[in-house]
Amino acid sequence: MNIKEIFKKTPLALAPMAGVTDEAFRTVCRKYGADITYTEMVSSRALVYQDSKTKTLLLRGENETPFAVQLFGNEPSVMRSAAEIALERTGADFIDINMGCPTPKIVNNGDGSALMKNPALAAEIVREIKRGIDVPVTVKFRKGWDGGSVNAVEFAKALEDAGADALTIHGRTRVSMYSGRADWDIIRDVVNAVSIPVIANGDVFDAPDAVKIKKYTGAAGIMIGRATFGNPWVFTRCRAALDGKDIPELPPISERLDVAENQIIASSEKKGEKVAVLEARRHIAWYLRGIRGSNRFKTQVTNVSTLKELHRLIEELKHNLEQY
Repeated sequence: MNIKEIFKKTPLALAPMAGVTDEAFRTVCRKYGADITYTEMVSSRALVYQDSKTKTLLLRGENETPFAVQLFGNEPSVMRSAAEIALERTGADFIDINMGCPTPKIVNNGDGSALMKNPALAAEIVREIKRGIDVPVTVKFRKGWDGGSVNAVEFAKALEDAGADALTIHGRTRVSMYSGRADWDIIRDVVNAVSIPVIANGDVFDAPDAVKIKKYTGAAGIMIGRATFGNPWVFTRCRAALDGKDIPELPPISERLDVAENQIIASSEKKGEKVAVLEARRHIAWYLRGIRGSNRFKTQVTNVSTLKELHRLIEELKHNLEQY
């Protein structure tokens, strides 16, 4: 794939998020306008050492393209081997490297955004993966480690020199995690510093934000993360805004709950009923976010343990919340 083909129009990307963006959720987001999707973060070490649970993260949906496997790790040779395995198993259109995850269990091992403290190693990882595969390699990273070490521009240049085909930058430091406002200035600086496509990430919550971040940063694409929780229609709305069209309203709650149920059923077919229903508890809560009168159902949502119980609860919710 020539990755520049993806950026002929401003693509909307679903951010890879651990425990959220499984195949079932990605499929829903695709239906409502996500142009690029990624697996959840996949440990390069676990993949190379053939961890059985890691294999399930590599499931690819039917007609899911452009599609990427996102890997994390800090050992160039292991990352190359993992990329080769991921490509062989999925036929991914490109491989994405996570250099932005801020969680302690990731950075304490030198992975994720910890790599921003070692640009030379980060660049070597890109070079080594490029030696092993023949599809594009992209990188997701942050503004910097903390406010005193904002190095996104220099980091981006090093990755471009190493052969990265596109970049995604989240406008927060590792220390800030997901708090405060995303810095769109640093995203614009990165866009202006490199010649490869840059995807902007951070504080795109709805359609007006997509238009603003595109205009402000000049980014080639837009990545949406937490705003998608229970709201795949954010892609439909953002696409309409970017295309200068009327922004559609969200569908009625009954339709949203049908989408939620179908998502969980699809997930159960791959993960099994027990796991899918456990994960459904938070997904259903997200789909109900902001709906008046839904708070009294929260306890019932957390007590669901079978698909039959889930269906019964959703029918009850649709009946009681049908006016919204």
